[in-house]
Amino acid sequence: MAREHHYQTALKWTGNKGEGTANYRAYERNHVISVQGKDDIKGSSDPSFLGDPARHNPEELLVASLSSCHMLWFLHLCSANGIVVVDYKDNATGTMQENADGSGQFSEVTLRPEVTITDPSQIQLANSLHHQANEMCFIARSCNFPVKHLPSTTSVQPQ
Repeated sequence: MAREHHYQTALKWTGNKGEGTANYRAYERNHVISVQGKDDIKGSSDPSFLGDPARHNPEELLVASLSSCHMLWFLHLCSANGIVVVDYKDNATGTMQENADGSGQFSEVTLRPEVTITDPSQIQLANSLHHQANEMCFIARSCNFPVKHLPSTTSVQPQ
C-alpha cells in the first residue's frame, strides 16, 4: 500500500523597507524559511533579480535538493549492494532559461558525484547505481527536466 508523507515549512518575507512593494526597487527579496525544530534558512532571490548574494535562493535550493536526494538514494543502494562508500562529494549545476516575459524554467541539472569506495572491483557497479538512484529519487522524479549524472568513482584501501 502506498504511503503519503506530508511536509510543512513556514516562510516569512523580511524585505519590507517601509514602502512595501511600492515599486520593483522599493523592497528587498529577503525571507526566512523555517521548519519546526530546525535551523532557519535565510533566503533571497538570485542576485540577477535584486537578491542578496549572501543568502540562498530558490534555484540553488532546488539544485541542492536534487543533489542531496540523489546522494541519499545512492548511499542506500550501495549499502544494499555491499559497496562501502567512504566519501561522497557533488558539485551540481543547474541551468535555468529565462523567458522574455520574465518567467523561466530549469532546462537541466547535472550532478557530478565524486565517490570513494573501498573495493576497486566494485567501481563499475557503483557507477551503474547512479541511474537507479535517479529513478528512485523523490525530487528527480518530480521534475519535468532532465537530471544528468557525471559520476567519478575511485577506491582506497580500508584502514
